[in-house]
Order: sequence, then C-alpha cells, then structure tokens
Amino acid sequence: MKFEDIEKLLKEEPDKAAKDLLKEIEDIYGEVPYILKFMEDKPELLVSKIIYDTSIMREFNRLDHKTIELISIGVAASLRCTHCLDMHIRIAKRMGISHDEIFDAILIAGTLSNASVLATGTRTLDKELSDNKCSICEIP
Repeated sequence: MKFEDIEKLLKEEPDKAAKDLLKEIEDIYGEVPYILKFMEDKPELLVSKIIYDTSIMREFNRLDHKTIELISIGVAASLRCTHCLDMHIRIAKRMGISHDEIFDAILIAGTLSNASVLATGTRTLDKELSDNKCSICEIP
C-alpha cells in the first residue's frame, strides 16, 4: 500500500475505510481472516492492523506471494495456530500451491520447532548442571 493510498484511506470515515479494506482482503484471499472479522466493530484498530499487515504481507517485492504463503503455513504450524493454518492452507490451495509444497513447509516448521525444543531444553539442563552456563557455547 503506497503512502498516498494510506493517506487517502485515513481521511475516510473509519467505518467506510474498514469496509473497503475488508473487501480488498476478501478479493485477494477469497476470505477475511477471523481476527479481522472480530475487529470489524473497532475500525480505528482494524484499519491500523490491516495497514501494518499489508505492508509486510503483500507490499514488499523481495518475496513472491507463494513464498509468503508457504512461510505463513510453516509459522502457523509451528505456533500450533490451527485457525491460521486452516486459512493459509485454503489460500495456498486457491493459489495453486501443491499438497507436497504445503507439506514441505509443515515439515520444515516441524524440524525447526523440534530443534528449538532441543536447544532450549539441553541448554537449560547443561546450565543447571554445570556452573550456571552452557558448557558448549558458554552462554550464561
């Protein structure tokens, strides 16, 4: 969203700005995420959230939309947010992302989640059993 578009949007009545943004999101994704529907009666909060989210999820050109969706699936899976995961898988299917690509994103998330559990657990164990710092990395 360009700065000029944000400026125009902020000059609209909050309810109208919120409705316009929700319609745009539905046009892009084929649905409106639950949290945005939930915030619909709080347009000042909703508009600022959508502007922020849009600037990250849809506006930079360094990552393509497919990659962003696969990252979203991986993060949702690792955070165990079933609502987000359901929605992002539906969006990925509408985008033509294959079952195998979606599964790969979930596998990567699982691998990193597993590594996080092991790193945290073993560092804590090591620290508690040896002079309050990790014997491998020396981090207190």
